[in-house]
Amino acid sequence: MLLRISDRFRAWAKGWVILSIIAAFVLVINLPLADPTLISMSLDGQFAYTPEQAFSAMASYGNEGRVQMLWIHLADFILIILYTSMFCLTISWLFQRGFQLDSRMQRLNLVPILGGFFDLMENLWIITLLLIYPAQPTLVAWLSTISTTGKYIMGIPIILLLLIGLIKAAMNRFKAQEGVITAG
Repeated sequence: MLLRISDRFRAWAKGWVILSIIAAFVLVINLPLADPTLISMSLDGQFAYTPEQAFSAMASYGNEGRVQMLWIHLADFILIILYTSMFCLTISWLFQRGFQLDSRMQRLNLVPILGGFFDLMENLWIITLLLIYPAQPTLVAWLSTISTTGKYIMGIPIILLLLIGLIKAAMNRFKAQEGVITAG
């Protein structure tokens, strides 16, 4: 199944598709969904936090703020899909120009999915905290911070893969390598 997903990303890795997803991402991220001050207080903008900090944040939002944060985190699912697709496709496009098409390196185009998974889980845990407030389940708060930290840590291999792909593709003058890309 993972091989088929990887092959699909490789088949869809066209410049116009990637640019369209980037444009959609920029459009969505710039929508005025909530008070910028409230957004700056969001847990998902912090690298790590304790359950006490999570519960304090929930209280500081107030009733109206918690409703806004709920909508922000629900809308964030769209951003997760967009940026995960953007990274998977960009890595695919670069690696098709940097490595032989039958290389195992091509499968690394799936790494951003793990980052997207952590972000998805982070949103689910934060939404849970928002919905059950004033309850303060420590386990849910820890799961939230673990997911947030995982999301940020996954940025490191994603950036490294983009840099490796860019360097290797540049070394090949951005010419697509010979071979067949299947869409499985």
